[in-house]
Amino acid sequence: MAKIVGGIVTSHVPAIGRAIAGGLQQEAYWKPFFDGFAPVQQWLAEVKPDVAVVIYNDHGLNFFLDKMPTFAVGAAPQYSNADEGWGIPTLPAFPGDQDLSWHLIEELVAKEFDLTTCQEMLVDHAFTLPMKLLWPNAGEAWPVRTVPVCINTVQHPLPSARRCFKLGQAIGEAVASWDSDARVVVIGTGGLSHQLDGERAGFINKSFDLEFMDSLVNDPAWATRYSVEELIELTGTQGIELLMWVAARAALGGVDQVRKLHANYHIPISNTAAGLMLFENKD
Repeated sequence: MAKIVGGIVTSHVPAIGRAIAGGLQQEAYWKPFFDGFAPVQQWLAEVKPDVAVVIYNDHGLNFFLDKMPTFAVGAAPQYSNADEGWGIPTLPAFPGDQDLSWHLIEELVAKEFDLTTCQEMLVDHAFTLPMKLLWPNAGEAWPVRTVPVCINTVQHPLPSARRCFKLGQAIGEAVASWDSDARVVVIGTGGLSHQLDGERAGFINKSFDLEFMDSLVNDPAWATRYSVEELIELTGTQGIELLMWVAARAALGGVDQVRKLHANYHIPISNTAAGLMLFENKD
């Protein structure tokens, strides 16, 4: 059976892509952020996962407000991105793993998750930037196959943290039952606290961010005590993207099954609190 080797959660701010394109990684504004990824990149080089399940939120490239599924899973042979207007270069297509995609879809539907199944799918910066941060030297050939799992954090009503936690648990169980010897890494992208518009534009809640990050180590279900509205109040309108972190962490298993290897927190990046965590599953 397949094995989840670990998980990574990270931010996906569009400005990161422009910094990469401009070679700004060592500038004072960006260096504390980019330097945080070196231990994660080293871990990936050592562990060599075969597949990445990427839990992210679409910002209008593949889904828009007129058609916004709560949960969607990619089942395509490959996934491409396109110009989103941020000045982020288009990256080589990401190879899919259709066998795992369909296994996930079958297992999640069996657990009563109503999914949108995407046999063609564009992926935006929430997917592409973390991939580029984790494998910066991938060039034209990505070292992992991918399965995109998209959660709606844009159009209300949004799924609760509790529902996303259960989704993550179901993903973890599905991977564990997949008839394959593949090594799987789960990636959750988004957040942390930020609000890009309105009266609270520029809002960052460092104390909550750090408490949330600590909870992923010691009490992964901690955020499920809050409603969507409470989480937005605590983290800002776009800070609700922490739902992807909740789902990704839940996929890894309980506290006794996972160890934290690395964490980084840096503010601000484009008025956003940027976080990064690396978890390894115990043998």
